[in-house]
Amino acid sequence: MNNPPEICDSTAEERREYVKKRFPCIADCDMCGLCRIFHGKDPEAAYEEYIQGRRSFIDVSRDIKAK
Repeated sequence: MNNPPEICDSTAEERREYVKKRFPCIADCDMCGLCRIFHGKDPEAAYEEYIQGRRSFIDVSRDIKAK
């Protein structure tokens, strides 16, 4: 998968689409484990600060992994 769009070079909608494509829900939590990774949150909610342009993708990812 491509690198995440930089905040300065993208719109909120482009960043939202990146998150949706990077972390697609396959509706089988036992199979993919995304729900566990995001502590029960939807990936869009977990990456909201990135989508809104307040923090970088990598910073948000680090916080998610640290939990």
